[in-house]
Amino acid sequence: MNCLSRRKRMATHAAVLVVLFAALPLMAQEAGTLQTSWGDPDLSGIWDYRTLTPLERPTQLSEQAVLSDEEAAEFRQQIIQAGSADRRDGGADSDIERAYNDFWYDWGNSLTDDKRTSLIVDPSDGRIPALTDEAQAIQPVRAGMDGSQAAEWNRPVRERVVFGSPAHGPEDVGLSERCILGFGSGPPILPSAYNNNLQIFQTEDHVVVLTELIHDARVIPLDGRNHLPGTIRQWLGDSRGHWDGNTLVVETTNFTDKTGSFNTVTDAFGTAKNLRLIERFRRIDNGTLSYEFTINDPATFTAAFTAVIPMNRSEAVIYEYACHEGNYGMEGLLSGARAVEKKLD
Repeated sequence: MNCLSRRKRMATHAAVLVVLFAALPLMAQEAGTLQTSWGDPDLSGIWDYRTLTPLERPTQLSEQAVLSDEEAAEFRQQIIQAGSADRRDGGADSDIERAYNDFWYDWGNSLTDDKRTSLIVDPSDGRIPALTDEAQAIQPVRAGMDGSQAAEWNRPVRERVVFGSPAHGPEDVGLSERCILGFGSGPPILPSAYNNNLQIFQTEDHVVVLTELIHDARVIPLDGRNHLPGTIRQWLGDSRGHWDGNTLVVETTNFTDKTGSFNTVTDAFGTAKNLRLIERFRRIDNGTLSYEFTINDPATFTAAFTAVIPMNRSEAVIYEYACHEGNYGMEGLLSGARAVEKKLD
């Protein structure tokens, strides 16, 4: 081979290498293996977890886990109509409970891409498992909207938002209304009425999950340290993380018994005293993060259950959720409860 041919061949190889190296970041994005500068999977950024897909599968869908395109379109429309705060049916009491009009809510406008009928994927019926006898014994009795049934709400109130509490004092009002815990910010994290955003920060030794709602920041060590002693209890629990391949696995224990083992916006199930929460964060591609959680609490539920929630990358920013500042809601709630008492006397 003459020198000219060798130079041409070397130039061709160099061009191929340039193309391959240029394509590596894109290939990594497509494979969901974006990495930090120190080699861990890169989960950082702001993530939007809104979805219209319900937590539990509606009973009328029975064992149907996935919808067709046509069914999904109809299901989506039904959810939007049922959740509209601009409805005026149900009378004045229902209208008051809806609080704001629909402009202020941000549930999202789409189902999950796989058209699931529930965020819960295990058990197969897509429903929260039954409560144990122990957990059922501490569930509050709900008051009727017309005052026909007296509420029995023992302290501590573990619900995030409370409908029907006698509200003798602020201790009888929901945890989110007292600005202690957000109604969707978890842990575990759930899509909810608004502020469905979180930001993830990473170092070699820690991951921080900052939720916009109530602006809670969980600092999660990755260095293998033990959990806190069992005598120390926290609202957000005590989280420890490790990498399992490309998945960040977070185990959280040491929750306070002043919150439920699992919470929706208006329901608290049992107490979190014995809760072991497992969360999994995995980067699917440049624009998608998979978030999965498993609730394991034999004292509250007759079986463990798991939900999977897609999170989409957002170019928006995280804002401070100033829950107390200028908030006259507590005064209104307590004065309203006094007015109801007078009405019932």
